[in-house]
Amino acid sequence: MVGMGMADYRRRATYEDLLRVPEHLVAELIDGELITSPRPASPHARAAGSIFRAVGPFDGRSGEGGGVPGGWWILFEPELHFGDDVLVPDLAGWRHERLPTVPNVAAFTLAPDWVCEVVSKSTAALDRVRKMRVYAREGVGHLWLVDPLARTLEVYRLEAARWVVAGTHGRSDVVLAEPFEALALPLADWWLESTADAVAG
Repeated sequence: MVGMGMADYRRRATYEDLLRVPEHLVAELIDGELITSPRPASPHARAAGSIFRAVGPFDGRSGEGGGVPGGWWILFEPELHFGDDVLVPDLAGWRHERLPTVPNVAAFTLAPDWVCEVVSKSTAALDRVRKMRVYAREGVGHLWLVDPLARTLEVYRLEAARWVVAGTHGRSDVVLAEPFEALALPLADWWLESTADAVAG
């Protein structure tokens, strides 16, 4: 179109544009811009899967199994619709008080209580700037940023619509991380052995 720059075109992206993105890419819409990212490499996939298992005891009814915290619904890569914005975090969780049952839907409009983003070189700026801003705007209570190459966990808590650092951890720490501080989480289980060698020293 005459007179329309690239920035203008991006602002006009729609959900229909997102649906046309090939399945081997992760597609999101932020501020009207269609953003695509490659599917994660093995360090990212290992961390996401390990975190899902680590917080798994919280997924379910409170008190089931004796001593199991429960009280959450934990989902892997849910599609979140916030107005015109469409985000796909690696993991997200809703407290049962806010989401009594998981609806049979393709996307969620209710903001999660917790989100986890596993960052990579290609997604770090998106995760740390634009997506964090949207999560704060929507009232997500806690956010984890996990870097599987640096082997770090950053825990953020939302206070007065701003992110506050609730904790920073790394390598082989065993942590009580909000909002899942009822269980000790050994970070060493989250990393590929090869990534430890890559960042050593």
